[in-house]
Amino acid sequence: MAPGPAGRTPVFERRTTGGGAGGGPAEKVVALTFDADMTADQGPRAASGERFDNPELVTLLRRLKVPSTVFMTGRWAEEYPAQAKAIGADPLFEVANHSYSHHAFSAPCYGLPVVGKNAMTRDVERAFTAFRKAGVRNVVPYFRFPGGCYDDTALRALAPANVTAVQWDVVSGDAFATDADAVAEQVLDGVRPGSLVVMHCTRSAAPATEAAVRRIVPELRERGYRFVKVSELMKDGG
Repeated sequence: MAPGPAGRTPVFERRTTGGGAGGGPAEKVVALTFDADMTADQGPRAASGERFDNPELVTLLRRLKVPSTVFMTGRWAEEYPAQAKAIGADPLFEVANHSYSHHAFSAPCYGLPVVGKNAMTRDVERAFTAFRKAGVRNVVPYFRFPGGCYDDTALRALAPANVTAVQWDVVSGDAFATDADAVAEQVLDGVRPGSLVVMHCTRSAAPATEAAVRRIVPELRERGYRFVKVSELMKDGG
């Protein structure tokens, strides 16, 4: 997307155009996105056995043939380089930037530590560097603010990074949820043509996501929806 007003980083939330010929209904497409969260200081927790990955979910997406966009932190790519490389090498997926450290770009933001204005672009670039070191391919110039928190200062500060900020219009509620059906219901109730859904692919923080996806995908396909990556959703949308 082109830069926003006054050089601000552009923000994309969902496709709002794309109706059929002759003013027909909008195309039934939806993007499932998955945040691979890990903060810079969670290494000891990973070393003690806590799992910030979810390979079973990735396997399920492959089996169901669901194109997806993974918003990955640089720290996650460093902790799981083989998985990061495999995801990035699979044409079913595209990898986007979720910051290096998963610190907030505006405050307050769910108690997250805050990245200073002058360090914001550097944090994003550090994540892209981590992707390159892990051998991640299929990297797209999209960025998701940790916690979804941002303000005008952050949009201006990130302009030199040349990324598009990607938010969402459907909150899955999978973070720390244990009821997969409740997560599925929230997504199924919220999806509209052109929707962008935020979910997570970290077992410790989102243990019910895989089970929820097992229900979400077939039910949306039954309703006539087609799954796309953010890059396709963004085409002719805005």
